[in-house]
Amino acid sequence: MSTATELRELTAEELDGRVAELRRQMFEMRNKHSTGVLDSTAELSRARRDVARCLTVKREKALGLVRKAKGAPGKKKAGKE
Repeated sequence: MSTATELRELTAEELDGRVAELRRQMFEMRNKHSTGVLDSTAELSRARRDVARCLTVKREKALGLVRKAKGAPGKKKAGKE
C-alpha cells in the first residue's frame, strides 16, 4: 500500500505501471475468490483503493494541481490572544 504522498513522487509512467500491476493482482484475487482459495477478501478492497489513489494522483499531475502535505506550514488564523 502506498500513500498519496509517496505516489506523488512517482512519474506518470511509474504510476501507469503501478496501476497495471494492481489491476493484474485484482484479477488474480477475483479468480481466487470465485474458487474459494482467497485468504483475505480485504486485500481485494485495498487493491481497488490503491488503484483509485494512483489514478487520482495521475489526474492531479495531468491538471497541474499541487497538493500540500497535511500539517505543512502556512498562514495561521488570527485568534483571540
